[in-house]
Amino acid sequence: MNKLVINLAAAGLTLATMAGGALGQSYPERPVTLVVPWPAGGGSDTLMRLIAETAGESLGQPIVVVNQPGAGGSLALREVADSEPDGYTMSMIATGFIAEQYGNPNAPVLDEFRVVAFVGTDPAVIAVGGGTGIETLDDLIAAAQAEPGALRNGNDQPGGTSYVAASLMEGVLDIDLTLVPYAGSAPVVQAILAGEVQTATPSITDLIAQHEAGEVTILAVSGAERHFMAEDVPTLTELGYPLVTGTIRALVVPDETPDEVFDVLEAAVLEGLSDEAFLETARTSGFSINPLAGEQAETFLQEMDESMYPVLDEAGLVKVRQK
Repeated sequence: MNKLVINLAAAGLTLATMAGGALGQSYPERPVTLVVPWPAGGGSDTLMRLIAETAGESLGQPIVVVNQPGAGGSLALREVADSEPDGYTMSMIATGFIAEQYGNPNAPVLDEFRVVAFVGTDPAVIAVGGGTGIETLDDLIAAAQAEPGALRNGNDQPGGTSYVAASLMEGVLDIDLTLVPYAGSAPVVQAILAGEVQTATPSITDLIAQHEAGEVTILAVSGAERHFMAEDVPTLTELGYPLVTGTIRALVVPDETPDEVFDVLEAAVLEGLSDEAFLETARTSGFSINPLAGEQAETFLQEMDESMYPVLDEAGLVKVRQK
């Protein structure tokens, strides 16, 4: 009887292994959905559509972008984390995802995903709209300190990338802004152009065209060095306010996605991220592409989580999952 059980168990294991192999060989049999948890038209949406096109060619199936904004990206990411782990639903996470883990009890955490690839980092900026009379960072600091809260700042949802950037900039610059959250970077751009807000703190890619057209002025970049698309703009660190923050982007799938499927998707995405035509288009659009494969990407994000937590805690953005 024991021998029979052992034989049956071995047969079951063999069948499971064969099924897993068959799954990897047949994947993908239909289009893959890439859920972007932000509105269409923003920097993340633009970059994800570029990636979807080139990675889809490598995958042999279309990658279809679906925008699903809300709750700082947490609504869409929760749905993706809970979706079938079959490789047909993928999403992107940004810097704000790390903050959302500690500000929203319903937000998914990093352990609920497998990281397919790290894409790159775009620094946040501090920018002012036309008609403010503000031309330099010193002007901004003086105006904000003269009337605390008088300057309205356009950013994304609490815990989102530009919300975190604004909060951190308030701290290092010793100013108080009135933070006005919008559902992503595209509405923030419209708000500063329309004069609804006087300042904004999105990624540089979201406002570089408007800066070049003279519609807004980027006062400083929160990068480790000057950005290649705005070499005339100093960094906050150069100006005496050491701060590096901005939008990191990575692609993720549900944690239980099997290796046979994950490996195929990872290879296709990495091939797409190294495509010369893609890299040229991305750079022209202002995006910094620094790909990392899944395991390296996951380590990078875990280290970023560890380094960001104290900053978030000090800024009062840790509400749940305290360490």
